Amino acid sequence: MRILKNLCKDKLAMTSLITIVVMIVIGTLAPLFAPHNPEEVNMKLRYATSSWEYLLGNDHLGRCILSRLIYGIRPSVLWVLVALMISVLIGAVIGFIAGYFRGKTDTLIMRICDIMLSFPGYVMTLAVVGILGAGLENILIAFVVMKWAWFARVIRTSVMQYSEMDYVKFAKASGISNLRIIYKHIVPVTFSDIAVISSGSICSMILQISGLSFLGLGIQAPHAEWGMMLNEARGVMFSKPELMLAPGLAIVIVVSAFNFLSDALQVSLDPKLMTSKGKLQEKEVKPTTYEYIRS
Repeated sequence: MRILKNLCKDKLAMTSLITIVVMIVIGTLAPLFAPHNPEEVNMKLRYATSSWEYLLGNDHLGRCILSRLIYGIRPSVLWVLVALMISVLIGAVIGFIAGYFRGKTDTLIMRICDIMLSFPGYVMTLAVVGILGAGLENILIAFVVMKWAWFARVIRTSVMQYSEMDYVKFAKASGISNLRIIYKHIVPVTFSDIAVISSGSICSMILQISGLSFLGLGIQAPHAEWGMMLNEARGVMFSKPELMLAPGLAIVIVVSAFNFLSDALQVSLDPKLMTSKGKLQEKEVKPTTYEYIRS
């Protein structure tokens, strides 16, 4: 409730949150919101302009662009969120083990993470997709393989910081089990760091899955996906630019919303940033004593 209350003070953050929630609801209930079957081919309506029946027009196969845009939310956003949650879960478990117990366990885990992080993200993704083949499932596997090590390293640093606090040391000296200490004392304080890095990573993952689909390595026809819709429309990008406008704007809006929400979460979850931001706004709004007397 405190986080939501802090977010309500930021209009841009609330707009971004509402945009994301609406997008998720529409994608989850796509059959209810989509006016037509996104895979239905009608060559009579090939490159038809917008009308009351087809608000965004039709593509090169006469398919409804609006319906494909709505169904494209599932692979472009919803399934990416699933891959993100799996990556965060794996990274959090490994990061907590390495950061709390340290010693040889920490050294072994960090060396594995170093090996994973030594490869550029896109190269690692392309390697996994090249081995397993194109398709949504293989891209999601590539995301999990690529991201867990980064989450583990970041979360491990946060856990090491909080595990040195006096109340954690007191809990250890009191004979409380390690699992209970982690659950009761460390997980709540590291949640803010996990939330911020997760909301920031979703943007790069959405762009990556759209980019891979644009290159033909992601979602395969006839399924709808925003990157693939851009690829299908690039042949007529100069004569019919509106075909690229809808999926392009959808990607920009979603990525921007997650970016703005990530910044707002970082401020609302960190009391220091919130205090400094409030002082800065107060300094900008309130006049100085000299200006007050002069007026």
